[in-house]
Amino acid sequence: MRAAALGLAVLAMAGPASALDLTKKRTNLPDLVLGNEEGNDFVVENRDIELEAGKAYRLRIVAKGRQEYKFYATEFFRNIWFNQIVIQHLEIHGSGPPDHLEFDDPGEIAIEFVSIKPGEYPWSIHGLEAKGMTGKFIVK
Repeated sequence: MRAAALGLAVLAMAGPASALDLTKKRTNLPDLVLGNEEGNDFVVENRDIELEAGKAYRLRIVAKGRQEYKFYATEFFRNIWFNQIVIQHLEIHGSGPPDHLEFDDPGEIAIEFVSIKPGEYPWSIHGLEAKGMTGKFIVK
């Protein structure tokens, strides 16, 4: 009986160390693209993105237009676990979600995360919603 209890204690201690690191098995999502190089600053490529709760992902948000894009996805950001935010191969790590992501010029920001809570989470480009700069993240 003592041997069995000792064995269970050893397994319990080893559990976290041998647990799967979700961030190593992430799925690359299609780029969410704002604007294009042909001069249409208000088109969106991949405006609605589907995900599964409990899985790790990498999403590149790419600004190609010449507008200032303030990307808000407040509820989505609150319901995912951020591994990192990457801008020009520089990584940002933190314990909380950002308020928004801002593009003053064309470029890209990649976010690596684990989706946590199922639901539909809208995103928008502040001030450009009436021009169609909206979409949603659908977490199943």
